[in-house]
Amino acid sequence: MSPRHPFTLAAASLLALSCAMGPAAAQDWPARAVTMVVPFPPGGGTDVLGRIVGHRLSEILGQQVIIENAGGAGGMIGSARVVHAAPDGYEFVLGSRADAINQTLYKHPLYNFKEDLAPVILVADQPMAMIARRDLPVEGLADFIAYVRKNQATMRTGSAGIGSTGYVDCALFNQAIGVKVQDIPYRGGGPALQDLIGRQFDYFMTLSPTAVPPIQSHLVKGIAVFRRERLPSLPGLPTAAEQGMNFEASTWFAFFFPKGTPASIIKKLHDATVIAMDTPSIQEQLVATGSFVVPPDRRATDYLERMIVPEIEKNGAPLRAAGMSIE
Repeated sequence: MSPRHPFTLAAASLLALSCAMGPAAAQDWPARAVTMVVPFPPGGGTDVLGRIVGHRLSEILGQQVIIENAGGAGGMIGSARVVHAAPDGYEFVLGSRADAINQTLYKHPLYNFKEDLAPVILVADQPMAMIARRDLPVEGLADFIAYVRKNQATMRTGSAGIGSTGYVDCALFNQAIGVKVQDIPYRGGGPALQDLIGRQFDYFMTLSPTAVPPIQSHLVKGIAVFRRERLPSLPGLPTAAEQGMNFEASTWFAFFFPKGTPASIIKKLHDATVIAMDTPSIQEQLVATGSFVVPPDRRATDYLERMIVPEIEKNGAPLRAAGMSIE
């Protein structure tokens, strides 16, 4: 037998060492604080969800889960940040349907949603709600639609940003009722809400957690919720279907790591998230804000992985049909 070359022996030793260190590093995860990137500014539905679940995750993981808001480009800036982060488990993103939308809406998306992020777990759904400035002279959806049709030339909508789910759904809603209304894109649902309360524009399609508090406080006027059942936190707000319009809109949320994150770390965050989702106080907080925890049969990592391509196609079809595209 010929002696092995020293370089071959050294390479083999390094490979064995890296294999030994990899599982150990994953086993020790998390050994320090973990960052959850929320790709929208504070105050909106995405931020509310992230902070509720993140607080409980800190308790379960035994390390602080730091929330960092990185808004812009309909959520692409925050997700792209995680795409380019080290795949060591210390940075993950609260992704959403916006990631699927942006793959079609933008001609040059900043990342490939299917290839560049590692799915962890589907966390929650948030239905969309239509709210209007408090002094808009309408009562109910039919009255609202008639008013918008008559006054569309002088009305304005707000959105959580070009590419956000509310931006897309409001555009599709306007198309469905046959109107064209100028949109004011903000950097998130929170900033847009503040200007709606200040009567800087007329109406806003937004995630339910953004809509619930100002409706309850009578700071804005609730028009409709776009799901089959009424929100438990807003039992007095009828659904669109109850008011004669067949239009549903909601947004899902999920955790993603950078591609290449060890499977053992993905499993640890998955399992910790399940515990958080099954915590009664967390479920109560989410329902109170208008979010709905996903049921157990939709929590597997491979379920989320199988969702990605169909979600890109499903959300891309109406965008292409409506001719919506951004450079």
